[in-house]
Amino acid sequence: MSVSPKTMKFFLVVGASRGIGASVTQHLIEQGHSVVGVSRTKPPFGEWIQADVSTHDGISMVCEAIGDRPLDGFLYLGGVWEEGAFTDAFSFENSSDAETRLVLSVNLIAPIELSRGIAKNLALTESPRAIFIGALSGLDHSATPEVANTASKFGLRGAVQALRLVYRRKKIGFTVINPGNVATLEVQKDIEEGRFPEQAPIPLDDLCKTIDWILSLSALTEVGDVNLIQNEG
Repeated sequence: MSVSPKTMKFFLVVGASRGIGASVTQHLIEQGHSVVGVSRTKPPFGEWIQADVSTHDGISMVCEAIGDRPLDGFLYLGGVWEEGAFTDAFSFENSSDAETRLVLSVNLIAPIELSRGIAKNLALTESPRAIFIGALSGLDHSATPEVANTASKFGLRGAVQALRLVYRRKKIGFTVINPGNVATLEVQKDIEEGRFPEQAPIPLDDLCKTIDWILSLSALTEVGDVNLIQNEG
């Protein structure tokens, strides 16, 4: 469904080159919105800021590229995890310190620093939203053995709760969506090739509808964590 020029919005999507980020970017563009994607490799849809958000320079490049443009939404949909994560091949003992630092840089530090850098852009629009992809492993009593990834997702939830307090007067909404496995091409391939057990992942359309709902709300309504759990029944 397309939107009229009066309702067209401008979104920044981090992690737009693949997985959830690419699918959500496509979804927003098909609705008639304008999207700038951030990634190291060129995304299949939208404008592109080439940047590595695991580095300070990469984060600065994103903020400089956005400049003074008003932002209706900031969607942090990228993420990394340890080698062999979520499979029997994963070993915390064999995971390097460098890998731990990379996971925390991308999944936790970058969302914090980008939020601070573009809050001024979000504050220029009527009902701005910042949405982050977390994980069920970031919930209490739901940790997985991937220590760096789990720590980053716990930390992201705490950071977003604090950001909500910092920017409440600017009426910027902050939400973490914590999904189970989502039916991206990558997850479907992992299931087909036996790296993940047989399962019914969450449809991408369900995730897109969740994001649409959050983005449609007025600035008078705040949304905390949204947990999307696979229905095994």
